[in-house]
Amino acid sequence: MGLNGKYSIGILLTFILLAAVMLYVFPVIRMVTGIKSITANSFFLSRLGIWSVLFIVFLYSYFIEKGSFLLKDEKKYSLGFYIKAIICLYLICAIGGAFINVLLQLLLQEKISNKLLQLTSIFKNNYFLIILTCLTAGIVEEFLMRGYIQPRIEKIYNSPLWGVVVSALLFGILHSTYGTIGQVVIPFFIGAVFAMFYKKYSNIKILIICHFMFDLVSLMIMNFMDFKHLSVF
Repeated sequence: MGLNGKYSIGILLTFILLAAVMLYVFPVIRMVTGIKSITANSFFLSRLGIWSVLFIVFLYSYFIEKGSFLLKDEKKYSLGFYIKAIICLYLICAIGGAFINVLLQLLLQEKISNKLLQLTSIFKNNYFLIILTCLTAGIVEEFLMRGYIQPRIEKIYNSPLWGVVVSALLFGILHSTYGTIGQVVIPFFIGAVFAMFYKKYSNIKILIICHFMFDLVSLMIMNFMDFKHLSVF
C-alpha cells in the first residue's frame, strides 16, 4: 500500500473513532458504571475517551505511516505575532459565529441544543471540568483536524483547497451530535478559518491557544450568566 493509501485509512480511522466517541461514549459509560444521566464524572470519562483517539492516531502515524504526525514543519514566530494572531482569530470566530447564529435563528428559529442545556448544569462552578474540556478540545481537535487530517487531504488530492474544505467539513459534521444545525455550521466556519490559518502560517500552537480561549470564554460566560446561546466547538 502506498503512502496516500495509508493516509486515507488514517483519515477514515480518525473520523470513525471521533464519531464513535461522540455518539457512543455516554451509552458505554452508562453500561459500565451504571450512571444513567450525564454527570460531571461521566463527562470527565468521556474526555478521556477523546484523548484516547489522539493516542491511537499517533500510534498509527508512527507505526503504520512511519512518519511524523505533523506533516508540516512548525514555524516559529515572535511573541507579538502570537498575540496578534490569537486576538484576530478569536475576533473573527466570535463575530462570525455570532452573526451565523443570529442568521440561523431568524431563518430557522432553531431551539437550543438539549445536550448544551444538560452541560450547563454540569459545568456550573466546576472549574476543573471547564478547564479540562477546553484543553481537550483545543489540543486534541486541533492536532487531529488541522495537524493530522488537513495536510494529508492536501497530499492525497494535491490541493490546499481540498485540505481546508474537507477538514472543516469533517469538523462540522462531528459536532452534529449536539443536535442542531447551528452546532454544525458554526464549527464548519471556525474550522475553515483555522484551516486557512494553518495552511498559511503552519503553527498549530496558535490554533490550540485560540481554540482553548474561545471555549473557555464561552463556558465561563455560560457558568456566570447562565447564557445558553453560546457556541462551543
